Formats: sequence, C-alpha cells, structure tokens
Amino acid sequence: MFERAREDIYCIFDRDPASRNVFEILTTYPGIHAILFHRMNHWLWGKGFKWLSRFLSNIPRWYTGIEIHPGATIGRRFFIDHGMGIVIGETAEIGDDCSLYHGVTLGGTSWKPGKRHPTLHNNVVIGAGAKVLGPITLHDGARVGSNAVVVKDVPIDTTVIGVPGRQVTKSKKFQEERREALAEKMGFDAYGAKQDMPDPLANAVNRMLDHIQLMEDRMDRLCKEINHLGGKVETTPLPKLGAERIICNGNVDASEDLVTGVQVKNLNS
Repeated sequence: MFERAREDIYCIFDRDPASRNVFEILTTYPGIHAILFHRMNHWLWGKGFKWLSRFLSNIPRWYTGIEIHPGATIGRRFFIDHGMGIVIGETAEIGDDCSLYHGVTLGGTSWKPGKRHPTLHNNVVIGAGAKVLGPITLHDGARVGSNAVVVKDVPIDTTVIGVPGRQVTKSKKFQEERREALAEKMGFDAYGAKQDMPDPLANAVNRMLDHIQLMEDRMDRLCKEINHLGGKVETTPLPKLGAERIICNGNVDASEDLVTGVQVKNLNS
C-alpha cells in the first residue's frame, strides 16, 4: 500500500506542470488526499470493516469534494486533477495510469445488485464534467472529452465527445482530406473543417466545402467538354478569400494592406 501511495504522489510530477515538490503535493493537492484515504478505506472494506470504511470515506468527501466508494478498485499511479465534484461508484474498476478531472462521474444506471459502474483499463483520461455511466468498459488509451456522456464501450485509443458520446477517429478520412485541400486552395483556414469545432458550425462548414467541391468537379468536366468541342474556356486561379482586420486604436484609414492583402478598417474614423 505504501509503494502505491508513493507512485500516486510521484506520478503527479509527470501530469501536472504546476507541481514543484513532494511537500507541496502532500499538503495542497486534494486529489492525493482523496486517493490516499481511499487506499486505506479500500483495505478496510476488503477486511470486512464495511461500515467503518464507509464512515471514514466521508472525511475526504467533506473537505475535498471527491466521493470515492471504498468498494471501488483503483490501480496504480491514479491522478485526480482539481477533483471537486468527482464521484466514483462502488463497483467501478480503474486500471493503471488513469487520470480524472473535476466533475467526473463514474456512475451506475441500475438499482440491481452486482456490477453497475464502469471499468477503465490502463491510460484512460476523462475530461472535466464527463459522465461515464453503467457497466461499460473504456479500453486502454481511451479519452473522454469534457462534459461528454458515455453509455457505451469505448475501443482502444479512441476519443469520445458529445452528448451522447460518439467516437472521434484519429486517422483522417478521404472526405476530410479533400475538404482541407479545397479549403487551402480557396485561401480558407482549414481549421474550420476539423472535428474540434462546435458541431453545428463544423457541420455547416463541411457541407459548404462538399458543395463547392461538387460544383468544381462539374465545372471541370463542363470545361473539358467545351474544349473538346472546339471552344475555348479561360481558366484563372481562384482568388484568395479576403478578411477584415479591425484596428480599434489606430490611425489607419480603411484601405488594403499592401503586404498581406487584408482589408484594414479603423473604427475611430
């Protein structure tokens, strides 16, 4: 138990750049307080002192805001960052090198006895405010985004976001690569088409790029047919999309920047 406590303390240096020394961690980190108490309470729970372990588990809950049932099984090098509002249920199982942020719930969805709470394999990270519910399994390397609600198993090295939680693949699909290539051709910042944007906006931008791509393909075929029939169609590169740079406290009149080609507006004029 003491070796595990040492690992819990020293793993913080790898996952929290704000940590400076062991004394600071032991005296000011509520996450480590909750974990150390749980190690003791879980030992008591296993020895049959169930009421005592439940009673003692209220002490860290009272002053850290972290509620861990003494029946929960937690592996090595477990890290809780900030911690306030974390709830870990009785039948939850957590593997090695896992990290939880504030507001996370590992909860149950049934009142029936038996396995009711999630199982986290190794190297799982769950973001702030996320809810992982039911006897599901998050496999090695799984990531859960902030405020996501997960009610299904998560495969190895997969990220889940949203409500309800949905998987985000790591590798780019052909459709995504084509969108980014088109966005770059137009002079549009390709970040607009990525998965980390709010869903409605990302969906609108992606549909727009798909529509433009389809129009381009049709126009290319039409131009080829005209040229084949003896006509002549001039092809000119697409102009870069302009943007407006607003200067709030400057003396530049509304004009085009000769270096960047960006429209400049002065709000004071």
